[in-house]
Amino acid sequence: MEIDLWGNIPSHNNQKPKLLEQIKMACFRRRYSPKTASSYIYWCRQYILFHKKQHPKNLDKSHLETYLNHLITHRHLSASSQGQALNAIIFMYKHVLEIDPGWMDNLARAKRNERIPTVLSINEVTQILSNMQGTPKLMAELIYGSGLRVNECVQLRIKDIDFELNTITVRDGKGGKDRNTVLPSKLIPSLQSHLLRVIELHKDDCLMGAGYAPMPDALYKKYPKAAQSIGWQYVFPSTSKRVWPHTGQIVRWHCSPSTPQRGFKRALAKTNIIKHASIHTLRHCFATHLLQNGTDLRTIQTLMGHKNINTTMIYTHIVKAEQNTQSPFDRL
Repeated sequence: MEIDLWGNIPSHNNQKPKLLEQIKMACFRRRYSPKTASSYIYWCRQYILFHKKQHPKNLDKSHLETYLNHLITHRHLSASSQGQALNAIIFMYKHVLEIDPGWMDNLARAKRNERIPTVLSINEVTQILSNMQGTPKLMAELIYGSGLRVNECVQLRIKDIDFELNTITVRDGKGGKDRNTVLPSKLIPSLQSHLLRVIELHKDDCLMGAGYAPMPDALYKKYPKAAQSIGWQYVFPSTSKRVWPHTGQIVRWHCSPSTPQRGFKRALAKTNIIKHASIHTLRHCFATHLLQNGTDLRTIQTLMGHKNINTTMIYTHIVKAEQNTQSPFDRL
């Protein structure tokens, strides 16, 4: 049996959801992030296309092995991409089609290389931040000062910033987990000034019949008035408003991750720094500079939101390479 590019299964029962739609619903039932669901749908669709649109029920583990080996030998993808494709297709078989594809003995697994992240010195961070301005600069300072991921920064809500305890609560971070991290004291005045402008923007929106923020899960049903409260508004709101399909309300979403990314890239170009760095590099700098200042690994793991301490250990390689090591050439 063949299916079309969107997973449409030819059948007399037209009420059955399309295959890719079933995958999406299965992801949401397990509370996977929209990004993970989109990735799973992409790989399952590529798998179907590779086998000339045959339905996965008619394919066995040899077909899966052939496709995964193709990703390495012909498309030259990384080990992480191959692993992502494998997870997506296995998810489809187990949780949607309810089929166990079995153990794959002939799968050529790509070797996962251990790479040390690029880290900037404190002086280099200062140079870049001094070349930034406005909201992108504040976002970059928050990413460096609190160790946030870019998406975590743009999705911050006003209620998640505690100026009394100097903490930031990251909601639904990587892996769907919440965590607390530090709020730099030096950032409080500029952050409070920024929030005053956000509050004024919110008041103007309310006067125009808008002023709503999209709510996670089904909270918009449980707390229908909360979406218009100031606490639920984004710290870094979008410049435009749009209708939210769930409620028909006019909402103001958060700004795009490209906002701080572009600002960082332009600032980096104005310096003499030749390192391959991005806005995410500031998160690596946060962990490395904490470690250099004597902060223990467990604390850094908690602040970064790492599931495994081994992920945090990568920063020890950077610090050890910089400290207490003298080249024998310097002794000549």
